[in-house]
Order: sequence, then C-alpha cells, then structure tokens
Amino acid sequence: MAINDELLEKVYHENCPGCKVDRNKRIQTGLPIKELVSIWVVVLCVVLPISSLYPFIYFMVRDFNIAEKEEDISYYAGFVGSAYMIGRALSSVLWGVVADRYGRKPIIILGTSTVVIFNTIFGFSFNYWMAIVTRFLPGFLNGILGTIKAYACELFPEEYQALGLSATSTSWGIGLVIGPALGGFLAQPAEKFPSLVSPDSLFGRFPYLLPCLCISIFAFVVTIVAIWLPETLHIHKLNELESASDAPVAKEKANEEKDSTLLSLIKNWPLMSSIIVYCVFSLYDTAYTEIFSLWAESPKSLGGLNYTSDDVGVVLSVTGVCLLLFHTAFFPIAVRIFGPVMVARISGVLSIPLLTAYPYIALLSGLMLTFTLNLASILKNVLSISIITGTVMLQNKAVDQHQRGAANGIAMTLQATFNAIGPSCGGA
Repeated sequence: MAINDELLEKVYHENCPGCKVDRNKRIQTGLPIKELVSIWVVVLCVVLPISSLYPFIYFMVRDFNIAEKEEDISYYAGFVGSAYMIGRALSSVLWGVVADRYGRKPIIILGTSTVVIFNTIFGFSFNYWMAIVTRFLPGFLNGILGTIKAYACELFPEEYQALGLSATSTSWGIGLVIGPALGGFLAQPAEKFPSLVSPDSLFGRFPYLLPCLCISIFAFVVTIVAIWLPETLHIHKLNELESASDAPVAKEKANEEKDSTLLSLIKNWPLMSSIIVYCVFSLYDTAYTEIFSLWAESPKSLGGLNYTSDDVGVVLSVTGVCLLLFHTAFFPIAVRIFGPVMVARISGVLSIPLLTAYPYIALLSGLMLTFTLNLASILKNVLSISIITGTVMLQNKAVDQHQRGAANGIAMTLQATFNAIGPSCGGA
C-alpha cells in the first residue's frame, strides 16, 4: 500500500526516459543483476585498452627504433602511456556537460565506439608518433568514466547505489589486471607461437595487433549491447513545468541553483578531501601499473627481472583471480566492520612498506622470486582497489543524489589530470 501511495505522489513525465527509469526502480525487487553486469562490462571495455599495452609497450617502442640507448626506451614508453590520460584530462569537463545536456547513453555508446576504432588502429602503429596519436584520440573522445558513475547512481535503487559504484571500481581494478594479461599473452604471436603464426602474416608484421584486435571485438559487442541500455537523464520541456510567461524567471532560478550547487561542492570539504585522496591514489595506481611491467621486463643490469611479456601476463592473471575473489567475498565484510574511511586508511598505510620492498624483490631468483612477486602483486592490487572503492563511497555519501553528477565530473577532471602524469612518471 505504501508503494502505491508513493507512486501516486510521484509525478512522472510520459516522454521522459529518466522518469521511466525512476518508475521501474520503485517497483523493482531483488538484486539488479542485469544492471550490475551492464556497468561492469562498460567500464571493463574502457580500461582494457588503457592497461593492455603495459606488458608490450617496452618492446613496441624498442621496435620503433626511436631510443638511442636501451635505458631510454622506458622514457619514450611513458609518453605513449600518458597520451590517453592527457586526452581525457583535456575533454573530461566537455563530455560531462554534453552528458548533462543530451544524456548518458550517447556518451557511453560514443566511448565504446572510439575503443573499437582507435584501439584497432593503434595495433597497426608502424612508428612512434602514430602510436602517440592513436592513444591520445580515444582518450580525448571518450567520456565514459565520468559519466558512468553518475549513470550508476541514477540506474540503481537507493539501497543498491553503493553496490553499483563498487562495480565501477571493481571493474576498473580487474581491467588493470586482465588488460596487461591479455597484452602479455597475445603480443608478438609469431615469436611465441611460430607453428601457428608466421612472421610474414598480418600478426607477424604487426606483432601488437592481436591483443588490440581482441579488445576491439569485445568493445564492439559492448557497443551493440549498449544500444539497449536505458537512458537515465530527466528531459522535461520547460513548458511542461512552467507557463511561457514564467520561462525567464525559471531559467534565472535554474542558473542560480546551478551556481549555488557548484559553489557548495567546492566548499564541501568531505567531498573535496575524498576526491583529492582518490586522485592521488589513482595516480599511484596508474604509475605502478606501467612501472611494474617496465621494471619486470627490463634487463637485470638495469635492476629489472628480465621477464618476457608472457611472464608478466602470468603474474597479472594470478593477481586478477585473487583480486576478484577478495573484492566480491571479503571487501564488503571489511567495510561493514571498519567502514570505508578506516579501510582506506589501513590500505594506504600498508601500501608504503609493500612498495618499498619491490627493489629488493629483484635480488631474488628462481621459485622464491616467483612466489614473492606474485604475493606482492596480489597484496598491492587488493590494497589499491580497497582505497579507491572506499574513497568513491565517501564521495557519494558526501553529497545529495542530485549533486552526484557534478561531483563525479570534478573527480574525473582531477583524476584524468593526475593519471596523465602517472605513465610519464613510470617511464621517467
């Protein structure tokens, strides 16, 4: 009876997609599995091309013959890795405005489409500058990561909003592991599988095309599926809300409320502090992801492990499985017991000695090296995703639901700027 009363009190506009989603949320019961999967695969589609190049970027830049010395390869590789994030930093605000004006769904479809096109072209890169450009453009034209968090809040009922936001960060973390694993296993197939791939074949002449093409195929499937995603933006015509004579007053009032909202977000210290922590750890996570692969594949004489891209793929695959198990089984329990703030604090403190120990891992060899490296990689990723998920939860608790879109826009702008520095730090 209470639900029926709420339905009667709530005003729904017939041609508004946001109202349709709200109506469905009010009558929906049970765990929204379909919505969770949708959010998960869309975020995964974005993060895979970001992270998949890390295991082979060292070899790719080496093949371009742009570095005069072997120790300069990592320097040039850093700029290829950061090109995507630089593009995101320049366009995050623009895509946030477009999403608020025209809807979340067009931005999602456009973003997955850019992955299909430019990630494939990146696999055909035959020189350094082509690689830079084909990494920059998908970052500049892709506004999904900012939009998807607002979309998750609008798509899920209030009791499942935390779960929806957790799905975005979990998918991001898993993508940072699956992507390098794919890149490590599938790059240079003519060298790894000479009986299946000849040096004169397409994948032999473009040794880094195969992982890019596999991700592009996945992105193409996600793009087709995204056509059926519901739009959550409320589109109410002004004349449905106000009379024509009151339109100027309504516009002025809306502008005042907008300014007030932006100012209140900037003055909201719980929000801004959680965004700053989130961005700092995103920088650290992005830098680590690239540094790990470059360090592992560098020769022993330069302090590396002399691993192949295949070896790096094995380590990251093990990490991905353990991360998925932890985040689905143990992380929700940890948050219930300690709360998101304490979980983020504990994870941050534990990350310091763990990262400090990495140079000493290079001194090991054999089975001890394999065991220690896998354990360190698992712990690092578990701690990192715990921090990021905890801070995302804090961001959305710090604001009302109607302010979450703007708050996520601020977070994505700062995160893109911080993450643009990360790969460059890794290369340098």
